[in-house]
Amino acid sequence: MSLQAAGRRSLVDDAIDQLRAQLTAGTWPIGARIPSESVIAERLRVGRNTVREAIRVLVHAGMLESRQGDGTYVRSITDPGDLVRRIEHADLRDIFEMRRALDVEAARLAAQRRDAEDLDRIRRALIRRGAADGSADSPEPHHFDRGEPAEGELDDLVEQDVAFHTAIAIASHNSAMVSTYRWFSDSLWRSIRTVVGDGTLPDASHALHVALADAIEAGDPDAAERAVRRILEPAVIALDALLHDPTEHGSTEHGPTKHRPTEHHPTEHEPMEHDA
Repeated sequence: MSLQAAGRRSLVDDAIDQLRAQLTAGTWPIGARIPSESVIAERLRVGRNTVREAIRVLVHAGMLESRQGDGTYVRSITDPGDLVRRIEHADLRDIFEMRRALDVEAARLAAQRRDAEDLDRIRRALIRRGAADGSADSPEPHHFDRGEPAEGELDDLVEQDVAFHTAIAIASHNSAMVSTYRWFSDSLWRSIRTVVGDGTLPDASHALHVALADAIEAGDPDAAERAVRRILEPAVIALDALLHDPTEHGSTEHGPTKHRPTEHHPTEHEPMEHDA
């Protein structure tokens, strides 16, 4: 089996599908290191950012494992199934409504069940999020240059934001909640990146995330829920408004127009070998 140039449905979705197919076909056995991002990008005829996001999805799905400084390795060749694919293709509003439901319950449980280790994990994740956010000392959200953010700046903030909310899910001490959150985290990552990187949608300030951590540390589930809703409600409301006004921001009757990369993707392809 060989990788083909990505089509026009969605570069990331096509890359995910083709990498998943390579894994389930056993092209790369469990424990093997897959080719580098640059090699995969060349074979798919897409940019490295597209490949990086596709790999991130498969890492969160449990099929790949990323080892810092050593590459990405095959963890499982079992396809996680339709659930992940349905979430990947969900409208942004649907993703945020699902995220709100998960985050509210995770925050309430975390406020009731957190222990010292959980609080330390949440605080460390909050510090990293604040460092990635350019406005940690301000009540206003960080405003990136909506054209081209600095290399890695946007991805770092989104990564730290997901890590912070995942730490809260872990503090719920509900194994089903944590598993669901981890399965959902690939679409969560993309949804947060869209909101932070798209000037048409409101972003939550770091101060609101501090308030959420404080409520959990204080053991106040009601305050934790209020903090989560203050973080997420503005985006949900804005997305709902876009769905009901198809003239705004390129929306259609099926929801907001999805942001598509504009990378070149011809149809010629070559087979890809194992990474050396």
